[in-house]
Amino acid sequence: MGKYRGGCEWVVEAHGCDESALCDIARLQSVFSRIIAEVGLHPLSETVWHKFSGAGGVTGLAMLSESHLACHTFPEYGSACLNLFCCRPRPEWEFEARLKEMLGASAVSVRRIDRPYTT
Repeated sequence: MGKYRGGCEWVVEAHGCDESALCDIARLQSVFSRIIAEVGLHPLSETVWHKFSGAGGVTGLAMLSESHLACHTFPEYGSACLNLFCCRPRPEWEFEARLKEMLGASAVSVRRIDRPYTT
């Protein structure tokens, strides 16, 4: 049997968010920057952002040496969906408190999925 290693994935849904925050790439970049700094992640390049036309939301993707951080926002529904996948154990991040603070979310759902594997 090989050596046990494991990673973790967080699937996060924030609801009741400030609509303007969900369209603002600079605000979303500050969320990414805070997650990356406080969890100790290592970006491989600049985050890629796409703003959809009109009142559409934003999609962002940061490739990390640990895997990835992604978000999709839906201003018309006041929601943001984030996904953080790390191929090795990382500390928990206060998604609920931070997204309430940074995006004005009224409710945040966080699912943590352990991704064990052996080598």
